[in-house]
Amino acid sequence: MKVLFVCLGNICRSPTAEGVFRRALEQAGLADEVEIDSCGVGSWHVGKAPDSRAQQVALCRGIDLSGLRARQLNVQDFAEFDYVLGMDQDNLRAICDLKPANSQAHVGLFLDFAGTPGAEVPDPYYGGDEGFENVLNMIEAASNGLIQHLKREH
Repeated sequence: MKVLFVCLGNICRSPTAEGVFRRALEQAGLADEVEIDSCGVGSWHVGKAPDSRAQQVALCRGIDLSGLRARQLNVQDFAEFDYVLGMDQDNLRAICDLKPANSQAHVGLFLDFAGTPGAEVPDPYYGGDEGFENVLNMIEAASNGLIQHLKREH
């Protein structure tokens, strides 16, 4: 099973989701069964590390994002990943625009797995540290829901 998290530039929300979900998989004993990655719909930050505020908030909870590097979503991702999960409606539209017609990948919003269908993970980039804390809380809830979903469905 392979899961891809997608946000705008791959420096705040999606790398946070990758790190949080990796830890959740380890805690659930599923780390060897699910591969994960993250990317952005845009190319502005390709090759860059996650935003320092995202790294700091995650590190306070024992999650190290420092080794992650931004990359851009591409057509091949739809052949490689079973789940392609966007953080907001704009991300979802960009994902759907790129998704090949023959792709079997599940495309949707990440917070659907938190029991809040249609809800979005807000972009914390232009706000303060509290925005990054809020995003991490949302991502933890969705990660737990996604693990339960994967256990049921696969």
